Amino acid sequence: MHFNIKGRLLYLAFGAVAFLIAYSAGAAISMSKKEAEDLKGQFAKQIVGIDQNGIFVNNVKVALGMFIPAIGVGIGIFSGFSTGMVFSAMAETSPFLSHIPPLVILLTPFGIMEVFAYGLAISRSGMLIYQLAKKKPRKEYVIHTLVEVGIVVVVLFAGAVIEWQLIQQFSKHY
Repeated sequence: MHFNIKGRLLYLAFGAVAFLIAYSAGAAISMSKKEAEDLKGQFAKQIVGIDQNGIFVNNVKVALGMFIPAIGVGIGIFSGFSTGMVFSAMAETSPFLSHIPPLVILLTPFGIMEVFAYGLAISRSGMLIYQLAKKKPRKEYVIHTLVEVGIVVVVLFAGAVIEWQLIQQFSKHY
């Protein structure tokens, strides 16, 4: 089995950058107070009663979809854009967040872990398109894909634990 770590890291970077660009585009969407309140309300309904397990399940479902050849790239870009729009809605309705650059949120420990995981999944989706089109040996890319799915699941689980702990700490003080 041939594995090129430099090439894989380059694809990972492309996947992460695609997610970050989509997130930034979503965060740049200007919306009225009413639109922001509506989006914030929809988001609040989705996260009612969520805990670290809910965070993990939500993130891993999205990430697993990102592994689907071709479609996964679209899922990743849509996810990034949607997440950015939620940030924009929160910033529009919160004086505290209105002065924070959107990308700063992704510089948290769990944010970095999520961008890594999503970048890995998005990039594998793109790589699978190429591997399937070129009829590369299936065993090789199936093994690599399964290893990366495992990495994404572990990283997102750790990220959910960290995110939940930060939410718990933040909610005690505010």
